[in-house]
Amino acid sequence: MKYLISCLFRSRGKWGFISTLKRDAKILDVGCGCATVVGTKNILPNSTYYGIDIGDYGQNEYSKSLIDNYVITTPENFSEGILKIKEEFDAVISSHNLEHCNDRDKVLYSMMQKVRKGGKLFISFPTSKSIEFPNRAGLNYYDDETHKFLPPNSDYIINELQKNDFKIIFHIKRYRPSIFFLIGLLLEPFSVIAKKPLKGTWELYGFETIIHAKKFENE
Repeated sequence: MKYLISCLFRSRGKWGFISTLKRDAKILDVGCGCATVVGTKNILPNSTYYGIDIGDYGQNEYSKSLIDNYVITTPENFSEGILKIKEEFDAVISSHNLEHCNDRDKVLYSMMQKVRKGGKLFISFPTSKSIEFPNRAGLNYYDDETHKFLPPNSDYIINELQKNDFKIIFHIKRYRPSIFFLIGLLLEPFSVIAKKPLKGTWELYGFETIIHAKKFENE
């Protein structure tokens, strides 16, 4: 049910994006922690799901059993690990992954190579404004010690995508879907007291930058 609600009211988010893919889509999830495969298979049970990460972050035996091809690599070899996957994909997903990478440029390039012609790419990451947000257990960019450098630069990423035969089909620097924004507004006093993000806090602040892109089918 939660995935359906997210598809409806966060239609440009990760689950909404996945819901737009064909039923038997071949998907590569770059940075596949937190058992994302469970939601993917809930929305698209007939999809083929490949995942790559540097560890079993938030995975369990059930979630791993749903992954059709699971690659564990190292931070130093992350981009190379993506390129070593032989297949091309109907969709490549990078949800809050780039901000953790040692070499974002190489990872972005590797992901672009894995999208088949006519395929799609989903990228999300903390907005550049998040360095100014309150310190609240993950609301500020630097609350997460695994975040590297500054937040990814969306203008740079879009330019690189366009140079590599991608069309931008959606881009927003601060994603604030209305229903979750209102929930966040109502819960903001409790979030302040709890000193952590609650449901809707991300949307209230516009924490997430989102890009959807499609690879041109012709040379």
